[in-house]
Amino acid sequence: MTQRDLRQNWAVLGGGMLGLTLALRLAQRGNKVTVIEAAPSLGGLTASFSYEDITWDRYYHVIESCDRHLLALLSELGMEKMVSWAVTKTNFYDGSGLYPLNNVFDYLRLPVLGPIDKARLGFNILYGSVIKDGIGLEHQKVADWLIRWSGRRTFEKLWRPLLRAKLGDNVELASAAYIWSIIQRFYGARQGQSKTELFGYVRGGYTQVIDAMVRALKGHDVGFDIGSPVTAISAGTQNVVVTTDKETRHYDQVAVTFASPIAAQICEGLSPQEKARHEGIQYQGVVCASVLLKRPLGGAYLTYITDERMPFTTVIEMSSLVDRELIGGHHLVYLPKYVPSADPFLDASDSEVEQLFMPALLRMFPELKMSDIDALHVARTRFVTAISTLNYSAKLPPMQTAVPGLYICNSAHIVNAALSVNESIELANRCANEICS
Repeated sequence: MTQRDLRQNWAVLGGGMLGLTLALRLAQRGNKVTVIEAAPSLGGLTASFSYEDITWDRYYHVIESCDRHLLALLSELGMEKMVSWAVTKTNFYDGSGLYPLNNVFDYLRLPVLGPIDKARLGFNILYGSVIKDGIGLEHQKVADWLIRWSGRRTFEKLWRPLLRAKLGDNVELASAAYIWSIIQRFYGARQGQSKTELFGYVRGGYTQVIDAMVRALKGHDVGFDIGSPVTAISAGTQNVVVTTDKETRHYDQVAVTFASPIAAQICEGLSPQEKARHEGIQYQGVVCASVLLKRPLGGAYLTYITDERMPFTTVIEMSSLVDRELIGGHHLVYLPKYVPSADPFLDASDSEVEQLFMPALLRMFPELKMSDIDALHVARTRFVTAISTLNYSAKLPPMQTAVPGLYICNSAHIVNAALSVNESIELANRCANEICS
């Protein structure tokens, strides 16, 4: 592709961090770019809620010191000084009580496992942390790999309930690369000889990052079409035709950042093999309640839950990390429940979620009262993360499609890595390099 060819009229479909970063990289190469977003606001998974004069992220996000792509982008946007860092704590809940899980001594005191189980668990995590590439683990089921290294008792008491909380019935489909990616990110957050967890956050939340991204994009004359769901994408005579619920436009090149099942549905002209590959990707969705409280909970940023009676996956006490002055003095807690993308719970109303989640949270933290709740909002996303199934990389569709000028670049292309803002930015950089090469 010549330099002249690079200066073309692009549409980037999807206004999350992936789409916005990709649009910025394309615009920096001299292209004319328009971002088209179905929602009434930008941000995607990094969008925010508001309550009175308080704004907070719809989903929980943290920065790790190893998140070099995210940190580089924040520096590029002049936001590096807006990142605050703190050492956090982790708890473990098995239905009978809360236990600290912050160092080797806490692991040794963990009541659900015996001494040999704990030794094997520690070795399993350490072994997973030194594996450099998860591709070689894609041919093994996650259960088989964990049983081999941690033992069956540890799998049944610890790994299986944690996996089911994250994957539900999809746990049977996941490869060992899935848990490897989690171990890698878990280890990446631990610093120093004590291996304490060090997390960072952007003061004011990701709404600050989105605002800075929009300013940077407008500085490159990027256009925005917000609140415009795309209904069809097809090949024109010499361009790509994008139809929204408002109008039809023609672009030289189009990059789709939607989840693969949506892309397969609206992109006309994909080959049967491409369509089948996109439709075959298995996704997890999430229902996440964010709660503003008058009082703290257990004081840990993250509480793992192995009690399968609990309706949510984990407890994320964000205010143990974030300066409470930024959230009006409240304590902010996230309660996520991960489900397969077709699960009917994704259609549950806010009141149904509240009626299911709040009694369970009160059982977990008996000192908490309903009167301590100031606000509760529920966020839902049907396609959050693609599951690393067996031989996932070999089945992944390429970014360039059979339709000339049409590219599909979405979170499914984050191969064997835990979904995070950092990984989305790295994918956007890689996608821009690939489609402009």
